[in-house]
Amino acid sequence: MSEPVSALNGVSFDGLVTLKDSGPTGMITLRGDLSATPMAQMLDKAMGLTMPAQRRIVTHADGTRHAAWMSPDELLLILPYAQVTDALTALETALAGTHHLAENVSDARALISVSGPEAHVREVLAKLAPVDLHPDHFTPGDIRRTRLAQVAGAFWLTQAGQAQVICFRSVAQYVFDLLSAAADPAAKVEYFG
Repeated sequence: MSEPVSALNGVSFDGLVTLKDSGPTGMITLRGDLSATPMAQMLDKAMGLTMPAQRRIVTHADGTRHAAWMSPDELLLILPYAQVTDALTALETALAGTHHLAENVSDARALISVSGPEAHVREVLAKLAPVDLHPDHFTPGDIRRTRLAQVAGAFWLTQAGQAQVICFRSVAQYVFDLLSAAADPAAKVEYFG
């Protein structure tokens, strides 16, 4: 069996912030009635997580599993790549008889780590996304599903000075290049009036 390869194959960049390919990461899209009791019970039983509030991401105490609110009827579950098959089985068992969709999207997504001084992390993200990143409005645990320049993406702060950016695999190099340009201290920005 071949080993999984991430879309960015381990690339990194150092500038105002450090960008790193997070490597193969397990991801499951889970759709259904998030307010239904079976969903919350399933999330606790299968992943050891609580249901995230709107525009929030929750992380397991061990730091390896996350549940991100993506829309009123969708979660993105993030976990180690090797655990996806077992997690899907546990989800299907826990949600038997409940209307839902659980799909492995691990190989269709890319995850990029952004780290550095908090102000620089926020500045780099703000250059690409129409999101209010002021510390009063965007805190660790907040997630935004948005546009990154011309493509769909999402990002969240794991802690001060550290963020994760997720995008489709097909545009991973584009997003990485955008982030690199935004983090390049030598880049010149011209304003036209």
